[in-house]
Amino acid sequence: MIAKLKGLLDVRGTDSVIVDVNGVGYHVFVSGMTLRALPEEGEFATLLIETHVREDHIHLFGFADDSERRWFKALQDVQGVGAKVALSLLSTSTPATLGQAIAAQDPAPLQAASGVGPKLAKRILVEMKDRAPKIAFDTSRTSVTLASSPAMASDDAAVSDAVSALVNLGYGRSEAFSAVAHAARARADKDTEHKPTVTDLIRGGLSELGRADTRADVGR
Repeated sequence: MIAKLKGLLDVRGTDSVIVDVNGVGYHVFVSGMTLRALPEEGEFATLLIETHVREDHIHLFGFADDSERRWFKALQDVQGVGAKVALSLLSTSTPATLGQAIAAQDPAPLQAASGVGPKLAKRILVEMKDRAPKIAFDTSRTSVTLASSPAMASDDAAVSDAVSALVNLGYGRSEAFSAVAHAARARADKDTEHKPTVTDLIRGGLSELGRADTRADVGR
């Protein structure tokens, strides 16, 4: 079973690459995210590999990092999601975005992927809801998990109410969840003895959203 390939990137396709390892070319299917992370043709590349063996074929799927590989495997446990759809989801959303969307029960990022309609998006949200907290996701290039966040684990009701309040103010559910998650973690770092109230989380979430808007304006 092939678990990793390291060699020259021989050919870049639209959804796959050929990696030359000591003269042997391996055809590897990749997501859009991984494709964009790979070097130019003729340069060395390393891919983590998932090998699918079927009666009529052997397919290799490659990933730039382990987080994407784990999401690829987990998504295929959902009825109706095969390798092609899983790669499509990882082409339009980072592991961080998928984690946020599932935690926030927001179907919009999922439906942006080819082959994912409203029914399948809802099924993914429902079936992955309990598993997503166990999969590491990154909202600010710092690896965290919902399960390991004291503030998030300690008072889900307050978080849910705060997210709903921000959604009612016109923010998207995923960005509202991300902002409240940031606020909850920041509050937990400063005060480990007192749980944040809904008001605390709303204020913190609005502050985080305001900072995000400012960063976006600066980047324009």
